[in-house]
Amino acid sequence: MTPSRAVLVGVVALVMGLATLHVASAGTIKGAVVLKGATPELRKLAVTIDQYVCGKEKNAEDLLMSPQGGIRNAVVWLDKPPTGTTGGAPPATTTMDQKDCSFAPRVVIVPAGGRVDFLNSDRLLHNLHSTPSANPPFNRTQPRGRTITISFSQPEIIRVTCDLHSWMRGWVVVADHPFYALTDADGQFTLQGLPPGRYTLRAWQERLGTTSKDVMVGDQDPAAVTLEMTAR
Repeated sequence: MTPSRAVLVGVVALVMGLATLHVASAGTIKGAVVLKGATPELRKLAVTIDQYVCGKEKNAEDLLMSPQGGIRNAVVWLDKPPTGTTGGAPPATTTMDQKDCSFAPRVVIVPAGGRVDFLNSDRLLHNLHSTPSANPPFNRTQPRGRTITISFSQPEIIRVTCDLHSWMRGWVVVADHPFYALTDADGQFTLQGLPPGRYTLRAWQERLGTTSKDVMVGDQDPAAVTLEMTAR
C-alpha cells in the first residue's frame, strides 16, 4: 500500500469511527402522557345539518384515551432542543382530511416552512377557517374532491374549523425544531437522536392545556418519562 493510500484509508476509518461514536452517543426518550384524576364522562355532540353524511350525533374527540389512561393526540416537544442535531424531523408536507364530518387526523405536526394538504372526502361542502396569531388567516370553501394546500411559516398551535359544521375541530402544530412527537392511541411517544444531558419536556393537549417535566438522557437508554395532565 502506498503512503498516500494508507493516509486515505486512515482518514476514512477516522470519519467512520466518529460517525459510529455519534450514533452510539445519541439517546432516546420514550414516554407516555397520562391523565391524572377521574376520567371525564364521554360527551356527545348534536349534529344539526347534513345528517345523511354526518349522522345524528358525534363523539366529542377533544379528549381521547386508552383504557389505561393514556392520552391520544397530545403533542410533546423539547423546550430547548440541542444544537447540531436533527432528531426525527416531521415531514415537510402532511395531510388532513375532512371525512365523515370530522378532521382526520385531528392533530398534525408540520415543521415551520412546511405545508398541509387539506382534503375533503365527504360528498358535501366543507370549508377551512382559521385565524392564527403568527401565520396568515384563511377561510376557504372546499367542495368534495378538492385539495387545498396551505403553508405555515411561523411556529404556533393553530385551530382549524369548518363554519358549516360547528362541531368540527382540527389542529395544526407548527414546530420550530425537529424534536416534536404526537402521542399514539396508548398515549406513547418517542424522541430520538438526543445527546446526553438534561432536558425539559413540554406537552400540550387541546382540552387539558400544557404540562412539563424534566428528564435526563444518559446512562439508561431509552430514558423513560411519564407526563401527567390533570382532568378538567
